[in-house]
Amino acid sequence: MFDVKHSPSNQRAEDPSRPPICDYEGSTYRTDFWEGQGREYEDAVERLALKALLPPRGRRLLDVGAGFGRLASLYEGYEEVILLDYSRSQLEYARATWGDERFIYVAADLYRLPLASHAVEAIVMVRVLHHLADVPAALRQIARVLRPGGAFVLEFANKRHLKNILRYLLRRGPDPFAPSPYEFSPLHYDFHPAWVEARLAEAGFTIAQRRSVSLLRHPWLKRHVPLGALVTMDGCLQRPTARLAVGPSQFVHARLNKEEPADWVPRERLFLCPACGHWPLENAEGGARCAACGAFWPRENGIWVFK
Repeated sequence: MFDVKHSPSNQRAEDPSRPPICDYEGSTYRTDFWEGQGREYEDAVERLALKALLPPRGRRLLDVGAGFGRLASLYEGYEEVILLDYSRSQLEYARATWGDERFIYVAADLYRLPLASHAVEAIVMVRVLHHLADVPAALRQIARVLRPGGAFVLEFANKRHLKNILRYLLRRGPDPFAPSPYEFSPLHYDFHPAWVEARLAEAGFTIAQRRSVSLLRHPWLKRHVPLGALVTMDGCLQRPTARLAVGPSQFVHARLNKEEPADWVPRERLFLCPACGHWPLENAEGGARCAACGAFWPRENGIWVFK
C-alpha cells in the first residue's frame, strides 16, 4: 500500500467523487524498501515507539495498511489480529509468514472499511497517512470501527521536522510551518502536527501520548554510529522531544472519546458490506454475501477480498 518506488495507481478513475488510493499490488516493497536496504534503524525506532504507545494485550487489534506484516510480531498479546491492506500480494506474503491461527487477512479500501462498528479494541496505522488524499474520511472510518475508549496508534510524516526547517531557512524548501498538508509527489503527503491533531479531534479522538521518532535518521550517523547505540539514543529522545515534534516521523496514541457501551462483536459477525453498509454479512460458499444488495465478497487463498 505504500511503496515509494512504485507510482500509485488511481483506483477511483471510474468514480471521481471517491478518493484515489495508493495501490501497490504486485510491488516489491518488502525487498526494495526494507529488507537489505539499510533501514534497520528506522524499523527499530518505530518498533520502540509502537511498544511504548500500544496497549500490550487485548481481544482484537486492527493494523491498517499492514502490508507484508512488518510489525505483526508486536501484537502477540492480542487474541485476534486483523491485517488489512489494499494489496493482496502484500497480504499473501504476510499470511505465509504468520499463518491463520490468530490472524485475519483483509484486502479492502480504508475509506470503506468492511468491519462492523465497534469491532476492535486497538488500531495501528503506521506509514499510511502520508498516502491519504482524504484524511478526515479515513479517520471517520477508524472511529467507527474502534470500540469506545479504544486506542488508536497513528504515525504520520512530519513536515515541520528539523531538516525541513533548515531547508526553508536556506530558501530551498516549502514552508514547514504552514498548516496545510504538503503533497511532494502524487499521493505522498507531509503533515503539520497541529493539522493532524485538529483532524483527530474532529473524528472524536484526544491525543494521550506522543513520540518524536527517527530524530537521528541521517546517512552519516547510520554509517558511523553502531545501530544499537543509535537506536538507544533515539529511544531516549522520543518522549522528551515529543512536544517539540522535530522528528520526521510522529507517533501519537489517541483515545476515542465515545462513552456509549458497545456489545462485543463475535468473529462470525465481524464483516460489514462495504458497498451498502449492511451488517452482518451472511456466510456463503467461498466467502460472504450481503442480504441487502446481493454483493458477494470472496475469501481467496485465506484472504478476505472486499475490493
